[in-house]
Amino acid sequence: MGKFYFYILGIITGLANGLFGSGGGIIAVPMLKKSGLSTKEAHATSIALTLPLSIVSSIFYYNIIKDIFTDTLIVIVVGLAGSLLGGFFMKKIPSKYLKKAFGVILIISGVRLLCK
Repeated sequence: MGKFYFYILGIITGLANGLFGSGGGIIAVPMLKKSGLSTKEAHATSIALTLPLSIVSSIFYYNIIKDIFTDTLIVIVVGLAGSLLGGFFMKKIPSKYLKKAFGVILIISGVRLLCK
Protein backbone atom coordinates (compact mmCIF):
# COMPACT_ATOMS: atom_id res chain seq x y z
CA MET A 1 0.00 0.00 0.00
CA GLY A 2 1.24 3.43 -0.85
CA LYS A 3 1.43 6.43 1.45
CA PHE A 4 -1.73 7.86 -0.13
CA TYR A 5 -3.72 4.94 1.32
CA PHE A 6 -2.54 5.86 4.82
CA TYR A 7 -3.39 9.54 4.26
CA ILE A 8 -6.92 8.46 3.34
CA LEU A 9 -7.03 6.15 6.38
CA GLY A 10 -6.00 9.04 8.65
CA ILE A 11 -8.56 11.45 7.23
CA ILE A 12 -11.44 8.97 7.37
CA THR A 13 -10.51 7.73 10.85
CA GLY A 14 -10.15 11.26 12.21
CA LEU A 15 -13.42 12.37 10.65
CA ALA A 16 -15.31 9.38 12.06
CA ASN A 17 -13.72 9.89 15.45
CA GLY A 18 -14.75 13.54 15.55
CA LEU A 19 -18.29 12.87 14.32
CA PHE A 20 -19.07 9.74 16.30
CA GLY A 21 -16.83 10.06 19.35
CA SER A 22 -14.09 7.46 18.93
CA GLY A 23 -15.75 5.59 16.09
CA GLY A 24 -12.58 5.81 14.02
CA GLY A 25 -11.41 2.40 15.17
CA ILE A 26 -14.34 0.70 13.45
CA ILE A 27 -13.08 2.09 10.16
CA ALA A 28 -9.37 1.76 10.93
CA VAL A 29 -9.35 -1.98 11.73
CA PRO A 30 -10.62 -3.22 8.34
CA MET A 31 -8.50 -0.71 6.45
CA LEU A 32 -5.38 -1.70 8.42
CA LYS A 33 -6.08 -5.36 7.76
CA LYS A 34 -6.40 -4.57 4.06
CA SER A 35 -2.95 -2.98 4.22
CA GLY A 36 -1.51 -6.34 5.32
CA LEU A 37 -1.60 -6.22 9.11
CA SER A 38 -2.80 -9.22 11.09
CA THR A 39 -6.03 -8.95 13.08
CA LYS A 40 -4.21 -8.34 16.35
CA GLU A 41 -1.83 -5.83 14.77
CA ALA A 42 -4.77 -3.98 13.21
CA HIS A 43 -6.65 -3.79 16.53
CA ALA A 44 -3.55 -2.66 18.43
CA THR A 45 -2.69 -0.06 15.79
CA SER A 46 -6.28 1.16 15.77
CA ILE A 47 -6.13 1.72 19.52
CA ALA A 48 -2.88 3.64 19.14
CA LEU A 49 -4.48 5.75 16.41
CA THR A 50 -7.68 6.53 18.26
CA LEU A 51 -6.01 7.67 21.48
CA PRO A 52 -4.66 10.97 20.13
CA LEU A 53 -7.75 11.40 17.94
CA SER A 54 -9.98 10.92 20.98
CA ILE A 55 -7.99 13.43 23.01
CA VAL A 56 -8.49 16.06 20.31
CA SER A 57 -12.17 15.15 19.90
CA SER A 58 -12.72 15.36 23.66
CA ILE A 59 -11.65 19.01 23.59
CA PHE A 60 -14.57 19.73 21.27
CA TYR A 61 -16.96 17.53 23.27
CA TYR A 62 -15.94 19.05 26.64
CA ASN A 63 -18.74 21.62 26.64
CA ILE A 64 -21.24 18.79 26.24
CA ILE A 65 -19.82 16.57 29.01
CA LYS A 66 -18.77 19.16 31.58
CA ASP A 67 -22.08 18.80 33.43
CA ILE A 68 -21.59 15.03 33.78
CA PHE A 69 -17.81 15.09 34.23
CA THR A 70 -17.87 13.16 37.54
CA ASP A 71 -19.79 10.31 35.93
CA THR A 72 -17.41 10.44 32.99
CA LEU A 73 -14.40 10.06 35.30
CA ILE A 74 -15.94 6.95 36.85
CA VAL A 75 -16.41 5.42 33.41
CA ILE A 76 -12.82 6.33 32.47
CA VAL A 77 -11.35 4.63 35.55
CA VAL A 78 -13.44 1.49 35.14
CA GLY A 79 -12.81 1.57 31.38
CA LEU A 80 -9.05 1.61 32.00
CA ALA A 81 -9.41 -1.56 34.07
CA GLY A 82 -11.47 -3.11 31.27
CA SER A 83 -8.87 -2.16 28.69
CA LEU A 84 -6.15 -3.86 30.74
CA LEU A 85 -8.25 -7.02 30.84
CA GLY A 86 -9.02 -6.73 27.13
CA GLY A 87 -5.34 -6.34 26.29
CA PHE A 88 -4.50 -9.38 28.38
CA PHE A 89 -7.20 -11.51 26.76
CA MET A 90 -6.37 -10.29 23.25
CA LYS A 91 -3.00 -11.99 23.57
CA LYS A 92 -4.68 -15.24 24.58
CA ILE A 93 -7.64 -15.38 22.16
CA PRO A 94 -7.02 -16.67 18.62
CA SER A 95 -7.49 -14.10 15.84
CA LYS A 96 -10.37 -16.00 14.23
CA TYR A 97 -12.45 -15.53 17.40
CA LEU A 98 -11.50 -11.85 17.69
CA LYS A 99 -12.66 -11.32 14.09
CA LYS A 100 -15.99 -12.98 14.81
CA ALA A 101 -16.51 -11.05 18.05
CA PHE A 102 -15.70 -7.77 16.29
CA GLY A 103 -18.14 -8.63 13.50
CA VAL A 104 -20.91 -9.50 15.97
CA ILE A 105 -20.40 -6.23 17.83
CA LEU A 106 -20.55 -4.28 14.57
CA ILE A 107 -23.75 -6.06 13.52
CA ILE A 108 -25.42 -5.50 16.89
CA SER A 109 -24.37 -1.85 16.90
CA GLY A 110 -25.62 -1.35 13.34
CA VAL A 111 -28.98 -2.97 14.05
CA ARG A 112 -29.44 -0.90 17.21
CA LEU A 113 -28.64 2.31 15.33
CA LEU A 114 -31.06 1.45 12.54
CA CYS A 115 -33.87 0.51 14.93
CA LYS A 116 -33.68 3.55 17.20
